[in-house]
Amino acid sequence: MAHVLRALWGLPLRAASPGALRHRPVGNGLGASAKHGDAGAPRGPALAESEWRRRLTPEQFHVTREKGTEPPFSGTYLNNKQSGMYHCVCCDRPLFSSEKKYCSGTGWPAFSEAHGTTGSDESNTGVLRRVDGSSGLVRTEVVCKQCDAHLGHVFPDGPGPTGQRFCINSVALRFKPGGH
Repeated sequence: MAHVLRALWGLPLRAASPGALRHRPVGNGLGASAKHGDAGAPRGPALAESEWRRRLTPEQFHVTREKGTEPPFSGTYLNNKQSGMYHCVCCDRPLFSSEKKYCSGTGWPAFSEAHGTTGSDESNTGVLRRVDGSSGLVRTEVVCKQCDAHLGHVFPDGPGPTGQRFCINSVALRFKPGGH
């Protein structure tokens, strides 16, 4: 699997026509989108691009502020097995618990649910979902509810009971070991 993903990493994605993105259904409950400025989404003060560049490493800035992706199998937290909490690298909001982390074999840290999820209710989590058609594929982007940092994507191929795989970039996270 690792060899396949590494080989595919270098291939360009086929661009979808604008009509395909507009008319393609996103259902399954995983495509529920949250738009910038949604009610109930607490936000801190917006920072200028120059301030984000000052606070973050170039790779952190690219992933979190420019919606980039770190190369597969390169992330610091991919094989982390310590108990603790994963926080947003930009604003320090708790996002994912190590208790919900698992090895998906895809090359990025994977979580079955966001911290604060109750059943299927994510209103008390630190993440929002948005429809993302930027790569020519329709996916569900995951962003930090507090600072709007791009974290990764969520897919409907995870383990039970949620069936979700939050595929999150290590550089978008800061791990804090210990109890929650």
